Formats: sequence, C-alpha cells, structure tokens
Amino acid sequence: MNIFDLVIADKEKIALETVFLQEESRQKLLQLIKEHRYIKELAQLGLPVSNKILLHGYSGCGKTTTAKALATALDKPIYVLNLSNLISSRIGETSQHLKQVFDKAGREKAVLFLDEFDQIGKARISEEKDVGEMRRLVNSIIQLIDYFPAEAVLVAATNHPEILDTAIIRRFQLRLAFELPTNGQLDAYYENLFMPFPQYAEVVPRRYGISYAEAKDYIYDAVKSLVIAALENPKI
Repeated sequence: MNIFDLVIADKEKIALETVFLQEESRQKLLQLIKEHRYIKELAQLGLPVSNKILLHGYSGCGKTTTAKALATALDKPIYVLNLSNLISSRIGETSQHLKQVFDKAGREKAVLFLDEFDQIGKARISEEKDVGEMRRLVNSIIQLIDYFPAEAVLVAATNHPEILDTAIIRRFQLRLAFELPTNGQLDAYYENLFMPFPQYAEVVPRRYGISYAEAKDYIYDAVKSLVIAALENPKI
C-alpha cells in the first residue's frame, strides 16, 4: 500500500470568521495564529508555539471545517488522513506509514489533519490479544507528536476522546470541544445558509437539536426540492 494514496491534499480555502465556533475556541485559535506569525521572535526568547490541537465532540459540528480554516489562516497546505483507512492488522506497518505522513507534513511545514483519531484507541481496545503491539503503536504516535516540528501544525479530531490514551491527550496544547449548536447558533447559521436564496427563508421550517452538517444537508435538500418543483410546474 502506498500510504500517500490515503492522504488528501485539500485545497479548499475557508475563512476562519465564517466558521461557527464557541468564542473561547475562536480566541484560542486566533492566539495560535498570532504565535505562528511571530514564531521566529518567540523562538529567540525560548518561547514555544502551540502547534498541536485536539478537536473533540459531536460529529458534524465543524471539526474538519475548523482544520481547513486554520490552514487557510496560516497560509499552509493541509494534508488530511482518515485513520480508519490506515489502521492495519500489522501494527508495525501502521507505525511506519504514520511516520511517513508525519515526516512529509513536517518537511513542508503543513497542517496535518488526522481524522477519526479515536481509531487508535479502538484498535488498542480491540486487540487485547496483542497488547504489546498496540502499546508500541501508541508509543510510536507519542514520539511522532513529541518531535513534530514547531513550524508545522498537527490537528487531530475525534468523536470519542474518552477512549484515547491519556498520555496522547496530554501532548495537545489546545483541546477544543465541539458541542451541538444552540437554537440561537443554529438560527445564525440558517441565516447564512439562506443568503443565496432568501425567498425560501420563510418557507422552509427550521430544525433544532441537530449538528451544523445536518442543518446544511436539510436546508439544501429542502431548497432543491422547491426549486425543482417550481421548474417542473411553472406558473402560467
């Protein structure tokens, strides 16, 4: 297997100000961006920059979008690796493949986004018959994280932080929680979604208690149905 066949070089540009975030999370990301803007000056004073971020919480609440927006703000390429596609029954190969990806991102001073980071924890739990191999995998990842260069940024995302090894969690300077949006946050998001087609804002009922991704899919599906219905039955 060529590991780089699983790595996506995502070129989508997303402005951080368009991402719906908790204010505390936004401020932490803005601080990180400023640190990297002045990374040389801080290094001269022996001050390390934050470059390891753990995004955890509900699916569809903006973790992937946040990683892309951070890469845009830092003007860095972003490489996306879904760990569920990587975990191998031969744990030694998984460690080698991860090292190749970390090395590439480090050389290019890129943002490395590891999605479904909990797959490591799940694999560790499910492979009780081979605890030694899984422990070596966890240790390998810890080393890769520890030696990841300051000029690059590591972002890991998980829906299940509770199953991650605590030693791994401690390596991340920033840990940002993603909760289901409140009704007010969803209303603001709906206003943005309806901007290209405001005529449907009062037609499509809003749903709450769902993620941003679910809200987007719901609105787009509803609007597409209305548009197609109008095209198929034009008013005479």
